[in-house]
Amino acid sequence: MNRLDRAVPTLVAIGAALTFAVILLLLVGAPPFEALGLLFEGSFGSASKISATLLAWSPLLLAAAGLAVTFAAGLWNIGVEGQVIMGAIGASWVARVVPGPVWIVIPATVVAGALAGLLWAVLAGVLKTHGGVHEIFGGLGLDFVAAGLATYLVIGPWQREGVASTSGTDIFREEAWMPELDALGVGWPVLPVILGLASVLLVWLLLRGTLFGLRLKAVGSNSYSSYLRGIPTNRYVLGAFAIGGALAGIAGTVQVTAFHHKLVPAISGGYGFLAILVILLAGFSAAWVAPIALFFVAISVGSTQLDLRLNLDSAFGGVLQGILVLFVMFGGAWATRRSSASLSRPEEP
Repeated sequence: MNRLDRAVPTLVAIGAALTFAVILLLLVGAPPFEALGLLFEGSFGSASKISATLLAWSPLLLAAAGLAVTFAAGLWNIGVEGQVIMGAIGASWVARVVPGPVWIVIPATVVAGALAGLLWAVLAGVLKTHGGVHEIFGGLGLDFVAAGLATYLVIGPWQREGVASTSGTDIFREEAWMPELDALGVGWPVLPVILGLASVLLVWLLLRGTLFGLRLKAVGSNSYSSYLRGIPTNRYVLGAFAIGGALAGIAGTVQVTAFHHKLVPAISGGYGFLAILVILLAGFSAAWVAPIALFFVAISVGSTQLDLRLNLDSAFGGVLQGILVLFVMFGGAWATRRSSASLSRPEEP
């Protein structure tokens, strides 16, 4: 099957998803083209909106890049949401206790966030490799534990003085805020974007041009055969979890140091689960993560305009994302079936 044949099902699926979204908008009495225009305007209509979109894009890039590694190893790292939360907790601890200027504190928060996410992911890996717990169940369980820990810290040891509230901890001192580049009257999240794009590039190089990446994909394709060929499969599984968790942890660091500037219970912002949709739509390839993540973020950020201008619930953005992924997965299944049918069909004499 050539590239065109592989692209046709995806293009058909995207067209079908957009058609379905237009039908939904018509059913609720909303003008489709105006609604789609508002999505674009809400995410790219001004310098401040572009800055907000880029800031939301960065943690999604990091989480999705990490998932590209674990999916390459054949792992459904559903625990990525918890790894983002734990990264935020680790970075928050550093922001609260480590003194010094921004050039000391911010690198320390990134390292702490990466280590916290890494350790939380490796725990899921150990449960799988040594406890026989499937990574989906282990990851989901650890997600709930991480979310509970964040809430406990916010209303317990790290609560604001004299206030028992779930609105978050005290605002970090400014030395623990990721610096911004001021231009056009807006603060631009340059460092988060650099971290996000660098993570995607490094993961792409890792999976495409290294022996580790080749062996990792071999483990993902057939772990038993890889083991028989002498590849230490458990070690590679744990390595994939470690890389994915570290990147997810840095995503949590971005959330607390560049966006909220404090720890809040819902610190992940759902980026872990959204990253799963991104990597599914990208066909598990790091090469497509950046544009697809930007598309998803634009929908999320721009959907607030639907509520303000059309009195349409902003949750429609999430519906559109889900519809797109669902139709593309159907398209992928269709392409796989066509490919299998063409291979099994006997050649004509």
